[in-house]
Amino acid sequence: MITTDFVPGSPCWLDLGAPDVRAAAAFYGAVFGWEFETMGGSGDTEGGVFRKDGRIVAGLGKLTEEGARPAWMIYYSVADADATTRAVERGGGTVRVAPADLGDSGRMAQYSDPLGGQFAVWQPGGIRGVDLVDAPGSLSWTELYTSDATAAKQFYGDVLGWQFSDTDLPGGGGTYSLITPAGLPEDRMHGGVMELPGKSLALTDGRPYWHPVFAVTDCDATLAQVTGHGGRVQMGPEDAQGVGRLAVCLDPAGADFVVLTPAGS
Repeated sequence: MITTDFVPGSPCWLDLGAPDVRAAAAFYGAVFGWEFETMGGSGDTEGGVFRKDGRIVAGLGKLTEEGARPAWMIYYSVADADATTRAVERGGGTVRVAPADLGDSGRMAQYSDPLGGQFAVWQPGGIRGVDLVDAPGSLSWTELYTSDATAAKQFYGDVLGWQFSDTDLPGGGGTYSLITPAGLPEDRMHGGVMELPGKSLALTDGRPYWHPVFAVTDCDATLAQVTGHGGRVQMGPEDAQGVGRLAVCLDPAGADFVVLTPAGS
């Protein structure tokens, strides 16, 4: 369960790097009913925020990094971005963007874990995070696909203080590691780690990657919007016992995300 109290180690923000901001805004608007607000409220097409029912659910910016793939970046709340950076370096990770203040909004940094999985942190100032989570059309879970779950748990546990609990996937599908912020009960789980062989990580040429899971009221109806507006369904839809009905999707530029209709909803 993701909440907006944004304790240290919990997901607090996400943004999409897209080659065509207007096209991405149109796609996600059709799929999730999001409204796009450009920075400064002008005709700027470099970036802005998505809103759902008036509340911010994510950011959107133009992809400018040479050779980078379109992707969602997930930010985790931290008390001290500089201390987190030192922990990343001690753990063998890479600092992609050094800690920097964004006015009085907060302080951010971006990293890669030792195997190449990219993530970010946010030290809150005037902005703590997004306004809406764990509701239809908003972030409800975060997930890491990696070729080495043991190494990932060691790294992220040291850097972000996460607790992990392992569960066996049905049908001999392996082990799924559930993530909970330090010191919180299991009902505050916010994500998972899934180990996959390198050949199953073709989207990133074998490197680990994070993706967001968005809650929806009707998975199949959402998939019709995905495919009807130029996206693709990479896996599913399928029913996961005790979880709900889900599918892995790609937007028209190739950024991956998951849609989930939670069980019992």
